[in-house]
Amino acid sequence: MKINPNTKTEITFEDFKTEVISDYKLAVTSRECSLLGRREVLTGKAKFGIFGDGKEVPQIAWAKAFNNGDFRSGYYRDQTFMMAIGQLTIEQFFAGLYANTDLKEEPMSAGRQMGGHFATHSLDENGNWKNLTEQKNSSADISPTAGQMPRLLGLAQASKIYRNVEGIDTTNFSKEGNEIAWGTIGNASTSEGLFFETINAAGVLQVPMVISVWDDEYGISVHAKHQTTKENISEILKGFQRDDNSNGYEIFRVNGWNYAELIDTYQRAAKVARKEHVPVMIHVQELTQPQGHSTSGSHERYKNEERLAWEAEYDCNAQMRQWMIDNNIATDEELVAIEKDIKKAVRDGKKAAWSSFINPIKEEKQEALSLIESVANTSANSVFISKLKNDLEAIDEPLRKDILSTARKTLRYVVSENSNEKLALQNWINSYIEKIQPKYSSHLYSESKHKAEFQKEILPTYNGDTTEVDGRVILRDNFEAIFNKYPEALVFGEDAGHIGDVNQGLEGLQEKFGELRVSDAGIREATILGQGIGMAMRGLRPIAEIQYLDYILYALQIMSDDLATVQYRTKGRQKAPLIVRTRGHRLEGIWHSGSQMGGILNLIRGIHVLVPRNMTKAAGFYNTLLESDEPALIVECLNGYRLKEKMPSNIGEFKTPIGVVETIKQGEDITLVSYGSTLRLVEQAAKELQEVGIDAEIIDVQSLLPFDLDHDIVKSVAKTNRVMVIDEDVKGGASAYILDQILNEQNAFQYLDSQPKTLAAKPHRPAYGTDGDYFSKPSVEDIFEAVYDVMHEANPSDFPKLR
Repeated sequence: MKINPNTKTEITFEDFKTEVISDYKLAVTSRECSLLGRREVLTGKAKFGIFGDGKEVPQIAWAKAFNNGDFRSGYYRDQTFMMAIGQLTIEQFFAGLYANTDLKEEPMSAGRQMGGHFATHSLDENGNWKNLTEQKNSSADISPTAGQMPRLLGLAQASKIYRNVEGIDTTNFSKEGNEIAWGTIGNASTSEGLFFETINAAGVLQVPMVISVWDDEYGISVHAKHQTTKENISEILKGFQRDDNSNGYEIFRVNGWNYAELIDTYQRAAKVARKEHVPVMIHVQELTQPQGHSTSGSHERYKNEERLAWEAEYDCNAQMRQWMIDNNIATDEELVAIEKDIKKAVRDGKKAAWSSFINPIKEEKQEALSLIESVANTSANSVFISKLKNDLEAIDEPLRKDILSTARKTLRYVVSENSNEKLALQNWINSYIEKIQPKYSSHLYSESKHKAEFQKEILPTYNGDTTEVDGRVILRDNFEAIFNKYPEALVFGEDAGHIGDVNQGLEGLQEKFGELRVSDAGIREATILGQGIGMAMRGLRPIAEIQYLDYILYALQIMSDDLATVQYRTKGRQKAPLIVRTRGHRLEGIWHSGSQMGGILNLIRGIHVLVPRNMTKAAGFYNTLLESDEPALIVECLNGYRLKEKMPSNIGEFKTPIGVVETIKQGEDITLVSYGSTLRLVEQAAKELQEVGIDAEIIDVQSLLPFDLDHDIVKSVAKTNRVMVIDEDVKGGASAYILDQILNEQNAFQYLDSQPKTLAAKPHRPAYGTDGDYFSKPSVEDIFEAVYDVMHEANPSDFPKLR
């Protein structure tokens, strides 16, 4: 499948002819896959189809300019390109359509994503980096429109870092920063904010990025006149064109059916981006989409007869075919023979892919049927069980759902019976789930030896003459140690560079390490995240700073849909160990108060969420994560930067463990659980409770994802028999999550003598000012009274009602 462009400066006509015919064969093969793929969906063998038909010829031209070490960040129309670089066979195309869970058969995502989502393997089976400079790379696709754009920026920026920052071991990642990050997007998706944000940022950063806009005039059924000003994205972006006096883009326009011009355009674009590190946009116009947007509907519903006739004439494959005939490269008869052979090859590949998918499931079906039949033969309910068996047996092409559902329902009919046959079925069901479930659920987090949970705690050490300093000084000195220890580490964000962040945690570090490693960024949170994702995918260790927790909302879609799913959607064959740094807690006013934690916890599973109570703990988390291969969000306490902490003597070396709670006060009467800045209020309330005879134990969660892996909280509850979770987030947010973990994961309910309680903020954002904070979020008095009420209910004589 892979194309082998002839790179000789002078080639014979026969060589040229051979290359063109090879390209046409590839274009026809990809088209036949699309056509047959649609039929497979409509016959029910596949669930959904979205294909790259109409974009074959420009993608072949693109592949000729794509070198080893380069990266793709595209969307779900790029199948021809993946075939052209040798990373997608006919069988693999259909394996993706059928959702084959075998990574060897379906290397893009092992059936976790629908067809059309493409990836190469950056990691080996043990989670270690492969040599990315020796292969052509595709970062794993996501479906959200324009969601691939922020990551594209980071993939391109990595080349700039590798070219200009000394001391990094580039062996597996770069050859002098010569790699291009290639992006693709549909013309309609250029209306998304993520597109414009990325285009602007790449122009500012001047990175080797080439973005192809596939323009077929429609976004599903909506014409370009409803999508884009002037109906032309390159026209309205003309102001980005660079000139002699200013940086910017090179912008090319080319018709998507013109084979020769496409090849020339992509070669010129690659030369500019690779050598000069200048971003390029290629507006590929006059494309078609022969089967419409997807298998969900027909484009005849929204395209008139004139448009459909034009598309038939200017289909890129049809135009290339006619061009070959006109230029004596092939005759019509020769091309008909080629096309006939390709149709057969695609049908054969489809059949092979289906057999590879269905045959293992059929074997599993037979195992289940044998066991179910044995149960029926010994059961008083054999009539009912036999019906289940017969229904399953009648399914010629079963799914695993059919098999397991039938086996589990069988057990209901023998729930009161005892037999060896029943036991055998029970054991088979349990082992089947244990075997099959990981095919759909593994690798949400790393499963390598570098997993964050495996990093052992190293406590801070202190000299006898230890001084107390502002917490931000500990962070600053720890970051300096990090940048000295890890040449591949860098930090960037709003105000992170010149002034050393708004709280001076990076004070003076830009002067020491340079503007590429400690960088200011524009007000553009989504692409700050994207920079981090892309660079982390290429072996760098970025720390992306989002100035306040509230601003995470701008980047939450990227965190949720892209970063959090990298390991999962590639079944452990790509990773992006990005650290997202932000600050929050106990802020005043609607827009700096934050009540996002409940959403964050549920939307970014796959990313660790760490909530240190002070800067020493935060520094320890950074040190831990840089030894691991997983992404994380660290929320520093905004009101902790100026609070005094002891300066550790082992700065840069101590580690805060992931998923481990800390008991910061022992007690006998009730367990109080909290995190971050709120702990200071809890500690004060505990002192005041002690004065009235209530001895509270205080536990700092520290790590929300993962949560209390050692189940230390339930051990505390077993001692105190009472628990309360205190949180400044709104009710139903993090407090509900924590309580669910304590009750349902740790089974603490069995030790409770009082109702478990949560104390959270009012359901609105805090009003501005100190009084707004006091009346909106839990205060010391709120905590005191809530705990006191629990003790009053348990022992009203010793603790009379307060109010």
